[in-house]
Amino acid sequence: MRDLVLIGASGLAREVMAMRRVGTRVIGVLDDDTALHGHTIGGVEVFGGLELAAGLPGEFAVCVGAGAGRRRIVQRLASMGIGPERFPTLVDEAAHLSDNSLVGVGSIILAGCVLTADVVVGRHVVLMPNCTLTHDDIVDDYATFAAGVAVGGVARIGEAAYLGMNASVRQHVSIGAGATIGMGAVVLSDVPGGQTWAGVPARELGVRL
Repeated sequence: MRDLVLIGASGLAREVMAMRRVGTRVIGVLDDDTALHGHTIGGVEVFGGLELAAGLPGEFAVCVGAGAGRRRIVQRLASMGIGPERFPTLVDEAAHLSDNSLVGVGSIILAGCVLTADVVVGRHVVLMPNCTLTHDDIVDDYATFAAGVAVGGVARIGEAAYLGMNASVRQHVSIGAGATIGMGAVVLSDVPGGQTWAGVPARELGVRL
């Protein structure tokens, strides 16, 4: 049994605690909010701030919802000498991943997610419940999928992009790095990096239809 420390006293941390998984047990949480230190979240103690990580055994899962925030934490941990080998890939037993799909270190895949054929998911990606990625999709590091996102085949989701709940992405479409897709949006064309799109069909916010 491997010990797991969660970074961030968040709703995502509680969802990781509730995952059906084998081989790991959550022993504590780290969070820089001093008001939380010594308290519990989901029945697990918040030990203290992130500075304690270097002295702790076991593995880590970064449970911060925003991809850019996860990236900053991973970089901070790297400066303490905590490398990729300390980040397990966490997949709920109720998710379905094809044998020819790949998922990077530190990624979290919750119940009901489906990865069909030859899907590639990068490092520290979060897939909330019931997301569907179809054939040949590529998801770059630190992307975040809210619950119910569906992505057509041969799509590319850029680093630290955020896809809102129940958003849909057409096949062969690219979502740029750092882009945000609103809840329920239907994305039919490429989204440049850093932009926010919403609606059916999705358009950049602030652009008149």
